[in-house]
Amino acid sequence: MNPLESRRTALILIDLMPRIIALDTAPLGGPVVLERSVALAAATRSAGGLVVNVRVERPGVDVQPEGSEFAPEAVPQEGDLEIVKQTIGAFGRSPLDAELQSRGIANVVLAGIATNFGVESTGRAASDLGYETFFVTDAMTGLDDHAHNFAVSYVFPRIGTSCTTAEYLQALG
Repeated sequence: MNPLESRRTALILIDLMPRIIALDTAPLGGPVVLERSVALAAATRSAGGLVVNVRVERPGVDVQPEGSEFAPEAVPQEGDLEIVKQTIGAFGRSPLDAELQSRGIANVVLAGIATNFGVESTGRAASDLGYETFFVTDAMTGLDDHAHNFAVSYVFPRIGTSCTTAEYLQALG
């Protein structure tokens, strides 16, 4: 993986919320994804990149289900961007693209839950919008092993670059 210009890089963390982290997922459990995502976020901030924290809200309901807030470890920090989505991906009907454009972001790096829903949908849109798209495959998990592996092996290579946490951290410098 080539070096990334950190100031033009946004790490987008998908749905790190207690009710999503608690789901039965594979190949990794939600707590492992959360731990790795927190480390990615710290490194991204330290390098001068943007951290985007995304959470989903169900449309048309007055009260969101319990556990719909960010996990305590994933609460946005000063300088982070918070996006609340009501679609599977983070770009649909949200200000995400405009916010990234206004900050000069060229590289989108994705992690979170679930690989085959929010992460993949956001990655497809990022690619369509012209962002250089990266998937940190050991910092995401699917609703089952097959779906995760299909996204990682078949979909991601067609729309971006897959990498590990270690490879991303090295590319950040």
